[in-house]
Amino acid sequence: MDRRREILRELQLLPLWRWRDRPLQAAPSGTASTSAPGAAETDQEARAPRIEALSWEQLPTAINACTACGLHETRQRAVPGIGPGDARWLFVGEAPGAEEDRQGEPFVGPAGKLLDNMLAAIGLTRGESVFIANVLKCRPPGNRNPEPSEVAACRPYLERQIALLRPGVIVALGRFAALTLLDTEASIASLRGRVHRYQGLPLVVTYHPAYLLRNLPDKAKAWDDLCLARATFRNL
Repeated sequence: MDRRREILRELQLLPLWRWRDRPLQAAPSGTASTSAPGAAETDQEARAPRIEALSWEQLPTAINACTACGLHETRQRAVPGIGPGDARWLFVGEAPGAEEDRQGEPFVGPAGKLLDNMLAAIGLTRGESVFIANVLKCRPPGNRNPEPSEVAACRPYLERQIALLRPGVIVALGRFAALTLLDTEASIASLRGRVHRYQGLPLVVTYHPAYLLRNLPDKAKAWDDLCLARATFRNL
């Protein structure tokens, strides 16, 4: 038994998805995947209660050992998130990029520097009362959009992080994080400018730092969003 399986067994995250025992096969070009969604949903339902029982200290170990979707085969490192377990602010992005995959930490590189500046603008510092995470804990190859099955496999980890943190405010960075947390297909323009609720917690939507690097005029809108999040936090 390899070390990863031992860790998963200790954390009561076994059995793994049944199809993991078979080699992954890419679907022929131009054809749809032939995986059985019913079986995947059953396995997903079996994993969720086990993840819901994990402690804050156990979560990173479980995420680093996770093999619930194909992304573990192409990642260098999983990216559980960074910050204290009593953080009052939670910032959620989409997925790790190449540098995050290499370092195992979310939002590093140019987008990370911009996020740090955004935090500083409202009196926050990475690692101090702020937890930073992504919907996906592993990098999609080529930074492609996450697939529904990958979100389904990773979402229980994010949900457990939120349940344990119970932050004062959640800030969804970018459309993908917003759509995942709010279960909507609305545009980011329509989601901005107001306070939403995620399991009773206030949630504010703003642009992803990587988007802002390409669209500098929207930084002013992001500042408005941060001010809304700060005002919401102060009014708790």
